[in-house]
Amino acid sequence: MTQVGEGHETAADGAGPVMTFGAPAVGEILAERYQLEQHVNNDSAGRQVWRGIDVILRRAVAVVLRHPGGDSATEMLQAAVAASRVIHPNLVGVYDAIDEQERAYVVREWVDGESLRDLIGAEGPLDPARAIAIAHSVADALTAVHATGMVHGNVHPGSTLIADDGRVVLADARADAADSTESDVRAVGGILYFALTGHWPHTEVGRSGLPDANRDSSGNPAAPRQIRAGVPAYLDDLTMDLLDRRVAAPASDALTAELGRLDAASEEDEFEDVGPLRFVQGGSSGSSEPVRSAPKILLGVGALVVIAIIGLIFGINAINDTSSNADSGQSTTADGAAGQDDTPDATQTQAPDPKPIKLTADMVRIVDPPPGDRDDADEAKLTVDGNQETAWKLAWYSQPKFGNTKKGMGLLINLGEARSLSEVQVTTSAPGVVMDLRVGTSDFGDSSNGDKKVLEQFKSLSDAEGGPAKSTGTKHVLSVADPTQKYQYVMVFLSELPRNEETPGYQVNVNEIELYGY
Repeated sequence: MTQVGEGHETAADGAGPVMTFGAPAVGEILAERYQLEQHVNNDSAGRQVWRGIDVILRRAVAVVLRHPGGDSATEMLQAAVAASRVIHPNLVGVYDAIDEQERAYVVREWVDGESLRDLIGAEGPLDPARAIAIAHSVADALTAVHATGMVHGNVHPGSTLIADDGRVVLADARADAADSTESDVRAVGGILYFALTGHWPHTEVGRSGLPDANRDSSGNPAAPRQIRAGVPAYLDDLTMDLLDRRVAAPASDALTAELGRLDAASEEDEFEDVGPLRFVQGGSSGSSEPVRSAPKILLGVGALVVIAIIGLIFGINAINDTSSNADSGQSTTADGAAGQDDTPDATQTQAPDPKPIKLTADMVRIVDPPPGDRDDADEAKLTVDGNQETAWKLAWYSQPKFGNTKKGMGLLINLGEARSLSEVQVTTSAPGVVMDLRVGTSDFGDSSNGDKKVLEQFKSLSDAEGGPAKSTGTKHVLSVADPTQKYQYVMVFLSELPRNEETPGYQVNVNEIELYGY
């Protein structure tokens, strides 16, 4: 169930009691339009949050009510009016704001899902890739808010909602005089910290219900890598720099670009090699790096000096060797003379031929994201049995894109260890299938929720070549552009089906899948 209207408590919020007088009831219709269906919770400001229905547009809405209305509700209503002017996929849509004096209420988009606070409470800290994806969405929402001159003021695990369809939505903007665009950006560091550790590093007024960060004697939070193994050093630095007020905070659009660069990385081990921060500070001219702490600068300079010295030594040795060869009359050409280099020319080295990779039934499974019924899971083994007569038979759909009910279906292959690949060959019962090859860092479990995570986090290898391609025959070859890369988890993903002429509708069988590599 969506937790709407949750966030940090301000001093004013903590003083307000939960609304009792004039409290609404199930079935009541507000403003002759919004019918209340279920009381969801009371937020940190003492307001009631309801799930309702817009009886005119027949859509679910969230209704946040405050008692009393009038002057005491001015800030809430003004924040709602301002938020309604910003339209962004990562911001909760605000539909209405009404003051009835006795009570006031804001009507907003209803998002089926749960807050980041509840997600971490149920599942524990997230893997680095998912933490980055969530922070990226939040930063992108803030960029849209800041572009209008507004401040959100309530970036918090309780106001960060994770929808059932994977969308990350920021809710409940309510800035006060103490908030700024900088505090919004630093709160993204808090979101990263919370997602990685399950602890909240920012001091709050009142009882937030979030576990406080582990702190040193000076009150500074411990770095994520000190709390939990597996956090990449680069991500650790980024998180702590956002929390450190001695380090200049980037503008929200620069932070969005940096997190987007990380979000595009398909494997966690790439995070260690992404290079220095690439913030472009708002209002700066010519500077493309953020202010960094002195130890990090000195370490970087020291490393450059060491590299320069090593390069100088090798250069001097190379010059001396060349001079020695010339003085002794030794030839450096490949004619069999005394100075000949026995190392074969790289242009003459032949790459090994790719070989078929043996696949067994326990290495493959079908990915059928919600709302799929997963009733054909047992047919995955038929795609690797070496028999072209057996097949995974997909269901019939009225539209080519799986009836417009989901993004597609796939066959996930776990190779057991990271392998270099050259191509994947897919044999189908008919041409015209749109498919691509996707890779990820893990399988999230043979379940609807696991399939949903696979779809969210696996990256397509076809994006650099214009996206998924439509097969022109019954055998479709998916090439791997960089055979030096290694992958353990590979998925053949079908996103569009061909028309079947025998029976009206769209359907195909996947007869066989073959992998080739080194």
